[in-house]
Amino acid sequence: MSGILSAPQESLRKVGDLIKAVGVLRERGILNPARPDHAVRGIRLVNDYGVFAGGIMRSALEYGDSPAIKDENGELTYVELDKLSNALVRGLREQGVKPGDVIAALARDHRGLVLSLAAAGKLGARLVLMNTGFAKPQFADVAKREQVSAVLLDSEFMGLLDAIPHDIPRILTWVDAKDNVDPATLTIEGLIEGKSTEPVEKPAKPGGLIILTSGTTGTPKGAPRDKVSVFVSAQFIDRVPFPKQKTVVMAAPIFHGTGLSQFGIAVALGNRIVFQQRKFDPEATLRNVAENRATVLVVVPTMLQRIVDLGPEVHRKYDTSALRVIFAAGSSISPDLSKRTDEVFGPVLYNLYGSTECAVATVATPEDQRLSPGTVGKAPVGCRVRLYDDAGQQIHEPGKIGRIFVSSGLSFNGYTDGRHKEIIDGLLSSGDVGHFDENGLWYVDGRDDDMIVSGGENVYPLEVENLLADRADVFDAAVVGVEDRDFGKRLRAFVVPGPDATKDPEEIKSYVKANLARYKVPREVIFLDELPRNATGKLLRNKLVEMDVSE
Repeated sequence: MSGILSAPQESLRKVGDLIKAVGVLRERGILNPARPDHAVRGIRLVNDYGVFAGGIMRSALEYGDSPAIKDENGELTYVELDKLSNALVRGLREQGVKPGDVIAALARDHRGLVLSLAAAGKLGARLVLMNTGFAKPQFADVAKREQVSAVLLDSEFMGLLDAIPHDIPRILTWVDAKDNVDPATLTIEGLIEGKSTEPVEKPAKPGGLIILTSGTTGTPKGAPRDKVSVFVSAQFIDRVPFPKQKTVVMAAPIFHGTGLSQFGIAVALGNRIVFQQRKFDPEATLRNVAENRATVLVVVPTMLQRIVDLGPEVHRKYDTSALRVIFAAGSSISPDLSKRTDEVFGPVLYNLYGSTECAVATVATPEDQRLSPGTVGKAPVGCRVRLYDDAGQQIHEPGKIGRIFVSSGLSFNGYTDGRHKEIIDGLLSSGDVGHFDENGLWYVDGRDDDMIVSGGENVYPLEVENLLADRADVFDAAVVGVEDRDFGKRLRAFVVPGPDATKDPEEIKSYVKANLARYKVPREVIFLDELPRNATGKLLRNKLVEMDVSE
């Protein structure tokens, strides 16, 4: 079976998805059936100004002086965000920024980044969300490739600016006293001061966003999101009970797809969004949840791991009983972390599986994870997930591993450098391999390019990683394939031990041998204080592969 639908069937499927999406948006409170005029106005604003600028404008009309964001400088309401971003548009125009230009934003989570998102949409400029973990070469490469014509950045990143031409305007979104910034340096506050806050005329077309891939093996690629339908937000909330006009603690960075998507959902539902003190701290995050009586916490899995690892003594210090949703995405959640989160916080963990390119694929609810820890759940409304073998034939058999392909209204149309990912039957390759079970639950077995052939056997390192992570004396684990003269490839395990660990490589190997096939036993076990990860918590496997372990 190829899985290809005829044109009439495909049209009917899309209509059905739209009807279901409208139902989800009504149920969650984004669409009010009693005020269809509000829905029409909101759709028009998103179409005219883009999803984030239009979303803030809609919420300013809908929620008025309700608190929108809280950062280290206090709170701003939805109306204030809307008005200040209007003034910022006028300030950017004075600096020569025009519709169609590309602006780079290199900022942590705070009002400066939110205003940059809104102003870029209203101006009709394209915004590239730069990774705050960039080194100078990566920043320079991305700025050149995307043809950046202005940079909005926090003062802590000013050391990267000599990597780009000096005639590119640079405007500070946040100033730290310790950075000794020249008082004459342009800031967004300076651009806003004295400017009209009245509405600006809509651009000829929205500028759109460019979200960068993780860049774990080189310079990140750009995945554009030029126009997004308001209805695709149903994918994020179909299986997640995201609240309306409550409090959301945003620990995940907004430059990353996890934080960005959930910020947009939180805005659409009129929530109060509490940002971290710009750099993640696990106990400070718990304190934020408790002090703000937060209903939702948005994290990437490594953040969740560090919060859970704080231990019972720290957990008991903070009342997190108001928490109803921990939303985690960005990488897979091990069965161990799923179970431990449930033990600490109760049934509140919702794990989204997707990618920068595919956006949403599946969502695992607490019920899914209690039934089968480690599952990534099922596809929400508007998403399709299928499995294909190496010959491009669809796999229908539960338990059989294949390549995962995804279709969603948010799937991208190709990288900004012209490259694309493989497409079969209209579905986009996720780059992962996995399987589904008899209950229709999906599982990720690893990256397609992480698989190794050792002595003629196919081995996926993630299975061994999850086994090791499940041990009480292991804080973190990673397994990679390295060259082997006799077997072609062999497994090497890197383990971050807990305080009571014996740090015995042979005991670790025996443990794997007792639980998995012999050919899955790592030939080497290396103990580390921490694993190398990027700013969004993605494991840098190439650094582990290249690490000198001879000593």
